[in-house]
Amino acid sequence: MSPRRGQNSALTIVGQLASLKFLFLAAGGSNYIRDCKLSLPSAMIGLTVTPEVALVDESIKIQAWGLPPQELITLRAWLEDEKGEIFHSRAFYRTDDDGNVDLECTPATGGDFHGVHPMGLFWALKPVTPFLRLVKRNIKGSPFYVHVELYCRIEISSSPEDPPIASKIVERWYSSPRVERVQIREGRIRGALFLPQGEGPFPGVIDMFGGVGGLLEFRSGLLASHGFASLALAYFAYEDLPNFLGDVDLKYFEEAAQFLCNHPK
Repeated sequence: MSPRRGQNSALTIVGQLASLKFLFLAAGGSNYIRDCKLSLPSAMIGLTVTPEVALVDESIKIQAWGLPPQELITLRAWLEDEKGEIFHSRAFYRTDDDGNVDLECTPATGGDFHGVHPMGLFWALKPVTPFLRLVKRNIKGSPFYVHVELYCRIEISSSPEDPPIASKIVERWYSSPRVERVQIREGRIRGALFLPQGEGPFPGVIDMFGGVGGLLEFRSGLLASHGFASLALAYFAYEDLPNFLGDVDLKYFEEAAQFLCNHPK
């Protein structure tokens, strides 16, 4: 074999290996696809998430800037629930000519949703472990801490190996600090009454949670944060109540309604 032919063969093999590596990455064989075009110092790149402390039904504004123009990036959100389970979401965006991304007007090009969805990273949160439901039980003691992360590449891993180039943590609360929670054990009635700040009277709501059982309070906390006196009513599988839904006495709900109507607030 001539030296030139051997050199050409070696170049061909190298080219084939490079092509295979590209296909491997594009198919998700690596945890992430690096962006080789990013050359700006990280100090010039910014991420804002405002407000950083809010109720879960309040809108959050997310912006990134200082990025290369017309560049594909990833914004990722994740939280850990009260049982240690991880919920996460991601979306891909292309920066504008000034290197900015604003979720109120920049459309997602892929990921967990497409198009303009300012709150998409929050409503698209899904569990790493399939079929779990995101539920908050301790609503007065702690919020959900949602981590928002910026990657200057297309990030496809549920647990990236490399750190983000910028990140923020958002506190998402289910109850305003001004809301009062009152444990209810009145006759047969079991639950928790959430009252807005002030003398009242307030419009009243009884909040019941289907066939789950126990006492779930997160909706009542939010309702009270917006001016409603809300009774989170347990009716089975809680304290001394029946263990099964089929054993519930329907007059129990009439008693709960009467209790709420008679409350001074």
